Amino acid sequence: MAAKKQKKQKKLKITQVRSVIDYPARQRRTLEALGLRRIGRTVVHNDTPQIRGMIKKVEHLVRVEEIEA
Repeated sequence: MAAKKQKKQKKLKITQVRSVIDYPARQRRTLEALGLRRIGRTVVHNDTPQIRGMIKKVEHLVRVEEIEA
């Protein structure tokens, strides 16, 4: 059997650029779930609908870049 070609999964590089002070607790928890705790910190996640939804909720607090895996 021939080996299957794996499609390269896109990754998202997410950087926190604003403070969570004076924002609802739900948005703070979303940032923590993404792995962000301080301004300037960066995390890399797979590009999935769940991660995209989390980013959408806090898009005013983060900067997102697509990178190739």
